[in-house]
Amino acid sequence: MDSRIETQKPLGAGEEPAMDPPRARLVALAAQRGVSLAALSALLGRNAAYLQQFVRKRSPRKLEENDRRTLAEFFGVDEAELGAPVRETVLTVASAGGAGQGVRTADWADIPRLPLGASAGPGTMAQDLAPIDRLRFSGRWLRQQGLEPGMLSVIEVEGDSMEPTLRDGDEILVDRSPRPLRSGLHVIRLDDVLLVKRLEPGAAGTVQIISDNTAYPRMERPRADVAVLGRVVWKGGRI
Repeated sequence: MDSRIETQKPLGAGEEPAMDPPRARLVALAAQRGVSLAALSALLGRNAAYLQQFVRKRSPRKLEENDRRTLAEFFGVDEAELGAPVRETVLTVASAGGAGQGVRTADWADIPRLPLGASAGPGTMAQDLAPIDRLRFSGRWLRQQGLEPGMLSVIEVEGDSMEPTLRDGDEILVDRSPRPLRSGLHVIRLDDVLLVKRLEPGAAGTVQIISDNTAYPRMERPRADVAVLGRVVWKGGRI
């Protein structure tokens, strides 16, 4: 992509007011990544001036949902930073006297569910990464866990080598944030195969690759052979 970023000229008397937060955030994110608004417009399948007009001329007034989601995923940020409305739901709970009172909940993050399986058995190939749908998580809960929505994805477990921790068909939430390797469940690519395994740092630059199901042997491989794609931070499945 073009590494240049269009800059905004200083405003003078009678000119348009300062950019609102979503527009200013878009410009800042583009500058941080070293990508131009024209290149981002091309990413959206729009003409080269689309985002420049959005920023400078406020046309369109707000980004379309699909465009906003694509940009949020590209930058690894929450859609709210680019102007997404906060989704709010009012729940009614019964008080001791039987009367209902409103409890306001808000701030949800829709995490993409990818059409691939992280094998907990022989292994599957990772191919198409376009989301097939999304799972909704509380934004507040994600923040409490130190998780950034733009760095998360949901995939399905295939196979039985991680039983009883993970079972065939379980859904796992994977955090792709770059972090130092530490013991725990991770999604890895090994020999071009996508796997979910327990990792433990080994001696002399090696990694222990462990199946929780004792019927499967553990492996030890050089750290350079193991591409760690993300850490498993949550699981869900049928009872």
